[in-house]
Amino acid sequence: MAFLPHPERRPVLVAGASSGIGAATAEYLAAAGHPVALAARRVARLQELADKIVAGGGEAVAVPLDVTDEQSVIDCVAKAQAALGDLEIVVAGAGDLAVGLSYETGTELFADQINTHLTGAYRIYRAVINGMIDRGRGDFVFIGSDVALHPRPWSSAYVAAKSGIDGLVATIQLELEGTGVRAGVVRPGQTLTGMGMNLDQKTTENMLDDWIKHGLARHGNFLSPEHIAQAVHAMVTMPRGAHMRAVEVEAEGAISRDRIVKQDMTDQRQSDTNEETD
Repeated sequence: MAFLPHPERRPVLVAGASSGIGAATAEYLAAAGHPVALAARRVARLQELADKIVAGGGEAVAVPLDVTDEQSVIDCVAKAQAALGDLEIVVAGAGDLAVGLSYETGTELFADQINTHLTGAYRIYRAVINGMIDRGRGDFVFIGSDVALHPRPWSSAYVAAKSGIDGLVATIQLELEGTGVRAGVVRPGQTLTGMGMNLDQKTTENMLDDWIKHGLARHGNFLSPEHIAQAVHAMVTMPRGAHMRAVEVEAEGAISRDRIVKQDMTDQRQSDTNEETD
């Protein structure tokens, strides 16, 4: 069976676009020519980013969104589609990180993390998926985490939620097979965003000590949000008929200074040899 190519105009909704990965993804997709609806609770920050995109020649609107409120999700989707047209791409990445040892975390805080990261993403999915199925195309990207594969202490609720995202996406992919709609998950490793930046120093030290003890902090390098934006872009621009189902993005360990100096010397010798040959 032949697949029709993606339409020329592919409107995007990015949930969690006020900062971090969401903001970087919105900017990256807008720069690639997509009309973008930026959605989150912090509307003022969304509007600043939307104005920046428009000033750069892109198309963007700011739309309020609280993923824990189903009516807010429904209203957000309706406003985004009224402004930009039917949504061809949706990126669900809203959320924040609450840390603590599992035996000290209250059930309300635990439930809040599940409600935001897992149920919130599902609310967005439910609000847009039937329209995509009716049109026979669309890309829905869930922002997961590598903690689903490599759980970290001090984040039991977050790990549970992101593990749930992996299970949800695996099920969704089976159910969407043959509809023309694609769903995938991008799993970032440690990334420099605003998440967890409000932690006190003692909590941060204790958490990192436990990560090191269990071999979960291989090095001190972090991804930038733009790295994840590039992964999302790669997933949604895959030509129809192919499906990038999951992408795991990890920070690369730093190259030692001695190795860099050695490589520079090797490159210089090679350059000198090439000049002599010429």
